[in-house]
Amino acid sequence: MTHPLMFDADDPILASLRELALSFPGAQEKVSHGRPVWFTQNHFASFGGHVKGSHGDTSLARALLFKPDADHRDLLLGDERFVVPAYVGPFGWLAIALDTWEPSWDEVLVLLDESFRMTAPPKLVKELDSRAG
Repeated sequence: MTHPLMFDADDPILASLRELALSFPGAQEKVSHGRPVWFTQNHFASFGGHVKGSHGDTSLARALLFKPDADHRDLLLGDERFVVPAYVGPFGWLAIALDTWEPSWDEVLVLLDESFRMTAPPKLVKELDSRAG
C-alpha cells in the first residue's frame, strides 16, 4: 500500500532537520509511511507523526521523532515539549514538535546524536567519535 506524502518538500523546518540528520556517518533518507526517515542500518529519526489516538491532530506533523537513551527518555518526559508518539513510542521513541516550540537547532542536533548512537552500527558510531577528535 502506498501512503500519501504527509509533508511539504519545501518546508524550511524539514530542510534544517534534513541537513542535520544527513550529516551523520552513513546517514541516508527515504520516505516511509508518507514521512521522511533517516537511517543507517536502522532508522534513527523521522519527521512527523502523531500521538496515539489523535489521527486528526496535526500537532506532530512537523515533529522530530527520535530514540533517546532510556534514562534520558524519563528525564525528557518531564519536559512538556516531549511526547510519546504513536506506533514507535512503546519502543522508547519520543517526539518534539518543531513548529509549536521555537527549535534550538543545537538541542535538535544533540537529540539526533543520541538517537544515532542508540541505533547505528558500532563502526559508524566510532566514525562519528573520530570526527569530534
